[in-house]
Amino acid sequence: MHPTLPPQAFISALRPHLRRAVTPPLLAGVTLGGMFVEFLHRAELVLDGMSRSDIAAAVHSGALVRARRDHYLPGDTDDRLVRAVRVGGRLTCLSVLQLLGVFVQVSSHLHVHMVRTASRMRSPHDRRQRLEDRSVRGVRLHWSPLHDPPGHSATVSVIDALVHSVLCQAPRAAIASLDSALYRAVISLADLGEVFARLPARFAVLRPLVDGRAESGPETLMRLMLRALGCSVAVQVQIEGVGRVDLVVDGWLVIECDSKEFHAGWQAQAKDRERDLRLAARGFTCIRPTAAMIMNDPEFVLDAVRGLLATRPDRAPE
Repeated sequence: MHPTLPPQAFISALRPHLRRAVTPPLLAGVTLGGMFVEFLHRAELVLDGMSRSDIAAAVHSGALVRARRDHYLPGDTDDRLVRAVRVGGRLTCLSVLQLLGVFVQVSSHLHVHMVRTASRMRSPHDRRQRLEDRSVRGVRLHWSPLHDPPGHSATVSVIDALVHSVLCQAPRAAIASLDSALYRAVISLADLGEVFARLPARFAVLRPLVDGRAESGPETLMRLMLRALGCSVAVQVQIEGVGRVDLVVDGWLVIECDSKEFHAGWQAQAKDRERDLRLAARGFTCIRPTAAMIMNDPEFVLDAVRGLLATRPDRAPE
Protein backbone atom coordinates (compact mmCIF):
# COMPACT_ATOMS: atom_id res chain seq x y z
CA MET A 1 0.00 0.00 0.00
CA HIS A 2 1.51 3.29 -1.07
CA PRO A 3 1.56 6.15 1.51
CA THR A 4 0.53 8.72 -1.11
CA LEU A 5 -2.82 7.07 -1.82
CA PRO A 6 -5.73 9.54 -1.46
CA PRO A 7 -7.91 9.32 1.70
CA GLN A 8 -10.79 7.49 0.00
CA ALA A 9 -8.43 4.81 -1.30
CA PHE A 10 -7.12 4.25 2.20
CA ILE A 11 -10.68 4.03 3.57
CA SER A 12 -11.65 1.45 0.94
CA ALA A 13 -8.59 -0.62 1.67
CA LEU A 14 -9.03 -0.49 5.44
CA ARG A 15 -12.77 -1.16 5.71
CA PRO A 16 -12.55 -4.96 5.46
CA HIS A 17 -10.18 -4.95 8.43
CA LEU A 18 -11.97 -2.42 10.64
CA ARG A 19 -15.66 -3.23 10.15
CA ARG A 20 -17.50 -6.46 10.76
CA ALA A 21 -21.09 -7.53 10.12
CA VAL A 22 -23.40 -7.18 13.10
CA THR A 23 -25.40 -10.02 14.63
CA PRO A 24 -28.39 -8.03 15.95
CA PRO A 25 -29.50 -7.34 18.54
CA LEU A 26 -26.67 -8.54 20.77
CA LEU A 27 -23.97 -6.35 19.25
CA ALA A 28 -24.25 -2.62 19.16
CA GLY A 29 -24.35 -1.70 15.48
CA VAL A 30 -24.49 1.97 16.13
CA THR A 31 -22.67 3.62 13.25
CA LEU A 32 -21.55 3.21 9.68
CA GLY A 33 -24.81 2.12 8.11
CA GLY A 34 -25.69 -0.89 10.24
CA MET A 35 -22.12 -1.95 10.99
CA PHE A 36 -20.31 -1.77 14.26
CA VAL A 37 -16.78 -0.49 14.64
CA GLU A 38 -13.76 -2.43 15.79
CA PHE A 39 -10.43 -0.96 16.73
CA LEU A 40 -7.20 -2.54 15.58
CA HIS A 41 -3.76 -2.47 17.10
CA ARG A 42 -0.77 -1.29 15.12
CA ALA A 43 0.61 -4.86 15.05
CA GLU A 44 -2.57 -6.10 13.37
CA LEU A 45 -2.37 -3.41 10.70
CA VAL A 46 1.23 -4.34 10.05
CA LEU A 47 0.27 -8.01 9.87
CA ASP A 48 -2.33 -7.06 7.25
CA GLY A 49 0.41 -5.58 5.11
CA MET A 50 0.58 -1.94 6.15
CA SER A 51 3.94 -0.36 6.80
CA ARG A 52 4.56 2.25 9.45
CA SER A 53 4.56 4.92 6.77
CA ASP A 54 1.24 3.58 5.41
CA ILE A 55 -0.32 3.89 8.86
CA ALA A 56 1.08 7.37 9.37
CA ALA A 57 -0.23 8.45 5.96
CA ALA A 58 -3.67 6.98 6.70
CA VAL A 59 -3.84 8.94 9.95
CA HIS A 60 -2.63 12.12 8.23
CA SER A 61 -5.22 11.74 5.44
CA GLY A 62 -8.09 11.12 7.88
CA ALA A 63 -8.68 7.53 6.77
CA LEU A 64 -7.62 6.36 10.24
CA VAL A 65 -7.95 7.89 13.69
CA ARG A 66 -5.34 7.11 16.30
CA ALA A 67 -7.54 7.03 19.39
CA ARG A 68 -4.72 6.14 21.77
CA ARG A 69 -1.36 4.41 21.59
CA ASP A 70 -1.60 1.48 19.13
CA HIS A 71 -5.43 1.78 18.88
CA TYR A 72 -6.83 2.80 15.48
CA LEU A 73 -10.37 3.37 14.19
CA PRO A 74 -11.87 4.32 10.80
CA GLY A 75 -11.65 8.04 10.16
CA ASP A 76 -15.43 8.51 9.99
CA THR A 77 -16.10 6.81 13.34
CA ASP A 78 -18.52 8.67 15.61
CA ASP A 79 -16.58 10.89 18.00
CA ARG A 80 -18.17 9.29 21.07
CA LEU A 81 -16.70 5.93 20.10
CA VAL A 82 -13.29 7.48 19.49
CA ARG A 83 -13.34 9.21 22.88
CA ALA A 84 -14.36 6.01 24.70
CA VAL A 85 -11.49 4.05 23.14
CA ARG A 86 -9.16 6.96 23.88
CA VAL A 87 -10.03 6.73 27.59
CA GLY A 88 -8.98 3.08 27.47
CA GLY A 89 -12.31 1.25 27.28
CA ARG A 90 -15.39 1.07 25.08
CA LEU A 91 -18.68 2.94 24.89
CA THR A 92 -21.53 1.68 27.10
CA CYS A 93 -24.72 2.52 28.97
CA LEU A 94 -26.59 5.70 28.04
CA SER A 95 -24.01 6.72 25.43
CA VAL A 96 -24.65 3.54 23.42
CA LEU A 97 -28.42 3.93 23.77
CA GLN A 98 -28.27 7.48 22.45
CA LEU A 99 -26.35 6.33 19.38
CA LEU A 100 -29.07 3.73 18.78
CA GLY A 101 -31.85 6.33 19.07
CA VAL A 102 -33.15 4.84 22.32
CA PHE A 103 -34.75 7.27 24.77
CA VAL A 104 -32.51 8.54 27.55
CA GLN A 105 -33.92 11.10 29.97
CA VAL A 106 -30.67 12.73 31.06
CA SER A 107 -27.16 12.06 29.78
CA SER A 108 -24.42 14.64 29.93
CA HIS A 109 -21.58 12.14 30.47
CA LEU A 110 -19.57 9.91 28.22
CA HIS A 111 -20.20 6.41 29.59
CA VAL A 112 -17.17 4.15 29.23
CA HIS A 113 -16.76 0.53 30.31
CA MET A 114 -13.36 -0.41 31.71
CA VAL A 115 -11.92 -3.81 32.51
CA ARG A 116 -10.78 -4.27 36.10
CA THR A 117 -7.14 -4.37 35.08
CA ALA A 118 -7.32 -1.18 33.00
CA SER A 119 -4.39 1.19 33.30
CA ARG A 120 -3.00 4.25 31.54
CA MET A 121 -6.42 5.84 31.25
CA ARG A 122 -6.44 8.98 29.15
CA SER A 123 -8.58 12.07 28.80
CA PRO A 124 -11.31 11.55 26.18
CA HIS A 125 -10.14 14.76 24.52
CA ASP A 126 -6.37 14.26 24.50
CA ARG A 127 -4.59 10.89 24.34
CA ARG A 128 -1.47 12.51 25.80
CA GLN A 129 -3.26 13.64 28.99
CA ARG A 130 -3.85 11.17 31.79
CA LEU A 131 -7.28 10.66 33.28
CA GLU A 132 -6.17 11.52 36.78
CA ASP A 133 -9.53 11.34 38.56
CA ARG A 134 -11.88 8.41 37.87
CA SER A 135 -14.84 10.70 38.48
CA VAL A 136 -13.47 13.23 36.01
CA ARG A 137 -16.06 15.69 34.83
CA GLY A 138 -17.92 14.54 31.76
CA VAL A 139 -16.90 10.85 31.98
CA ARG A 140 -18.65 8.07 33.88
CA LEU A 141 -16.68 4.86 34.18
CA HIS A 142 -18.33 1.43 34.49
CA TRP A 143 -16.32 -1.42 36.02
CA SER A 144 -18.79 -4.30 36.27
CA PRO A 145 -17.88 -7.45 34.29
CA LEU A 146 -19.44 -7.82 30.83
CA HIS A 147 -21.58 -10.82 29.94
CA ASP A 148 -20.93 -10.63 26.19
CA PRO A 149 -17.25 -10.75 25.19
CA PRO A 150 -16.63 -7.46 23.35
CA GLY A 151 -13.55 -8.49 21.41
CA HIS A 152 -12.21 -5.40 19.68
CA SER A 153 -15.60 -3.69 19.43
CA ALA A 154 -15.64 -0.01 20.38
CA THR A 155 -18.94 -0.62 22.19
CA VAL A 156 -20.31 -3.17 24.60
CA SER A 157 -23.27 -5.29 23.45
CA VAL A 158 -26.74 -3.75 23.47
CA ILE A 159 -27.83 -6.02 26.31
CA ASP A 160 -24.82 -5.10 28.44
CA ALA A 161 -25.47 -1.41 27.66
CA LEU A 162 -29.09 -1.78 28.79
CA VAL A 163 -28.02 -3.56 31.98
CA HIS A 164 -25.70 -0.65 32.74
CA SER A 165 -28.46 1.86 31.92
CA VAL A 166 -30.84 0.29 34.45
CA LEU A 167 -28.15 0.46 37.12
CA CYS A 168 -27.29 4.03 36.16
CA GLN A 169 -30.76 5.64 35.99
CA ALA A 170 -33.71 6.27 38.25
CA PRO A 171 -36.34 3.49 37.94
CA ARG A 172 -38.80 5.45 35.78
CA ALA A 173 -36.10 6.60 33.39
CA ALA A 174 -34.73 3.05 33.19
CA ILE A 175 -38.17 1.68 32.28
CA ALA A 176 -38.56 4.41 29.65
CA SER A 177 -35.26 3.34 28.06
CA LEU A 178 -36.33 -0.31 28.03
CA ASP A 179 -39.71 0.60 26.53
CA SER A 180 -37.95 2.61 23.84
CA ALA A 181 -35.52 -0.21 23.03
CA LEU A 182 -38.47 -2.58 22.55
CA TYR A 183 -40.52 -0.11 20.52
CA ARG A 184 -37.60 0.61 18.19
CA ALA A 185 -36.91 -3.14 17.82
CA VAL A 186 -33.40 -2.70 19.18
CA ILE A 187 -34.15 -5.73 21.39
CA SER A 188 -36.78 -8.47 21.47
CA LEU A 189 -38.84 -9.69 24.42
CA ALA A 190 -36.40 -12.57 24.80
CA ASP A 191 -33.54 -10.05 25.01
CA LEU A 192 -35.48 -8.11 27.63
CA GLY A 193 -35.65 -11.27 29.71
CA GLU A 194 -31.90 -11.61 29.35
CA VAL A 195 -31.41 -8.02 30.56
CA PHE A 196 -33.31 -8.77 33.76
CA ALA A 197 -31.56 -12.11 34.17
CA ARG A 198 -28.26 -10.22 34.31
CA LEU A 199 -29.49 -7.57 36.75
CA PRO A 200 -29.52 -8.00 40.54
CA ALA A 201 -32.74 -9.63 41.77
CA ARG A 202 -34.01 -6.41 43.33
CA PHE A 203 -34.68 -5.01 39.84
CA ALA A 204 -37.19 -7.76 38.98
CA VAL A 205 -40.01 -5.52 40.26
CA LEU A 206 -39.47 -3.29 37.20
CA ARG A 207 -40.10 -6.05 34.66
CA PRO A 208 -43.95 -5.98 34.78
CA LEU A 209 -43.86 -2.21 34.21
CA VAL A 210 -42.05 -2.42 30.85
CA ASP A 211 -44.35 -1.89 27.86
CA GLY A 212 -42.91 -1.78 24.37
CA ARG A 213 -46.07 -0.19 22.94
CA ALA A 214 -45.06 3.21 24.30
CA GLU A 215 -44.05 5.41 21.37
CA SER A 216 -41.94 7.85 23.37
CA GLY A 217 -40.04 8.18 26.61
CA PRO A 218 -42.32 10.93 27.95
CA GLU A 219 -45.32 8.67 27.32
CA THR A 220 -43.72 5.99 29.52
CA LEU A 221 -42.93 8.52 32.24
CA MET A 222 -46.52 9.81 32.14
CA ARG A 223 -47.93 6.28 32.35
CA LEU A 224 -45.79 5.49 35.39
CA MET A 225 -46.78 8.71 37.15
CA LEU A 226 -50.44 7.89 36.58
CA ARG A 227 -49.99 4.37 37.96
CA ALA A 228 -48.45 5.92 41.07
CA LEU A 229 -51.70 7.89 41.50
CA GLY A 230 -53.62 4.62 41.45
CA CYS A 231 -55.17 5.22 38.02
CA SER A 232 -56.13 2.61 35.49
CA VAL A 233 -54.09 3.38 32.35
CA ALA A 234 -54.62 1.95 28.85
CA VAL A 235 -51.79 2.42 26.33
CA GLN A 236 -52.13 3.27 22.62
CA VAL A 237 -55.91 2.99 22.50
CA GLN A 238 -57.80 3.01 19.21
CA ILE A 239 -60.95 5.17 19.43
CA GLU A 240 -63.47 4.99 16.63
CA GLY A 241 -63.72 8.21 14.63
CA VAL A 242 -60.57 9.60 16.24
CA GLY A 243 -57.70 7.16 15.81
CA ARG A 244 -55.08 6.00 18.24
CA VAL A 245 -54.37 8.01 21.38
CA ASP A 246 -51.40 7.71 23.73
CA LEU A 247 -53.10 7.06 27.07
CA VAL A 248 -56.64 6.65 28.38
CA VAL A 249 -56.97 7.13 32.13
CA ASP A 250 -59.85 5.53 34.04
CA GLY A 251 -61.70 5.05 30.76
CA TRP A 252 -62.45 8.73 30.05
CA LEU A 253 -59.40 11.01 30.34
CA VAL A 254 -57.18 11.01 27.26
CA ILE A 255 -53.60 12.18 27.63
CA GLU A 256 -51.58 12.92 24.51
CA CYS A 257 -47.86 13.38 25.19
CA ASP A 258 -46.92 15.98 22.60
CA SER A 259 -43.45 16.66 21.30
CA LYS A 260 -42.23 19.52 19.15
CA GLU A 261 -41.12 17.04 16.48
CA PHE A 262 -44.66 16.00 15.57
CA HIS A 263 -46.83 18.85 16.82
CA ALA A 264 -45.07 22.03 15.66
CA GLY A 265 -46.74 24.32 13.15
CA TRP A 266 -50.30 25.51 12.78
CA GLN A 267 -51.39 22.65 10.54
CA ALA A 268 -50.41 20.03 13.12
CA GLN A 269 -52.02 22.03 15.92
CA ALA A 270 -55.24 22.39 13.95
CA LYS A 271 -55.34 18.64 13.45
CA ASP A 272 -54.80 18.12 17.19
CA ARG A 273 -57.70 20.45 18.01
CA GLU A 274 -59.96 18.63 15.60
CA ARG A 275 -59.08 15.34 17.33
CA ASP A 276 -59.81 16.90 20.72
CA LEU A 277 -63.28 17.95 19.56
CA ARG A 278 -63.95 14.48 18.18
CA LEU A 279 -62.93 13.04 21.53
CA ALA A 280 -65.20 15.49 23.35
CA ALA A 281 -68.11 14.46 21.13
CA ARG A 282 -67.57 10.91 22.37
CA GLY A 283 -67.48 11.92 26.03
CA PHE A 284 -63.72 12.03 26.52
CA THR A 285 -61.65 14.83 28.01
CA CYS A 286 -58.22 15.37 26.48
CA ILE A 287 -55.14 17.15 27.80
CA ARG A 288 -51.83 17.56 25.99
CA PRO A 289 -48.80 18.04 28.26
CA THR A 290 -45.62 18.57 26.30
CA ALA A 291 -42.65 16.24 26.61
CA ALA A 292 -40.72 19.04 28.32
CA MET A 293 -43.48 19.49 30.91
CA ILE A 294 -43.56 15.78 31.69
CA MET A 295 -39.80 15.50 32.08
CA ASN A 296 -38.99 18.85 33.68
CA ASP A 297 -42.09 19.74 35.71
CA PRO A 298 -44.01 16.52 36.44
CA GLU A 299 -45.81 17.94 39.49
CA PHE A 300 -47.33 20.67 37.35
CA VAL A 301 -48.72 18.00 35.02
CA LEU A 302 -49.93 15.82 37.89
CA ASP A 303 -51.73 18.77 39.51
CA ALA A 304 -53.75 19.15 36.31
CA VAL A 305 -54.54 15.42 36.26
CA ARG A 306 -55.57 15.42 39.92
CA GLY A 307 -57.87 18.38 39.32
CA LEU A 308 -59.61 16.58 36.47
CA LEU A 309 -59.84 13.27 38.31
CA ALA A 310 -61.53 15.04 41.22
CA THR A 311 -64.44 15.86 38.90
CA ARG A 312 -64.48 12.58 36.96
CA PRO A 313 -67.84 11.20 35.89
CA ASP A 314 -69.32 8.08 37.44
CA ARG A 315 -68.80 6.01 34.34
CA ALA A 316 -66.60 5.89 31.26
CA PRO A 317 -67.90 7.05 27.87
CA GLU A 318 -69.74 4.50 25.79
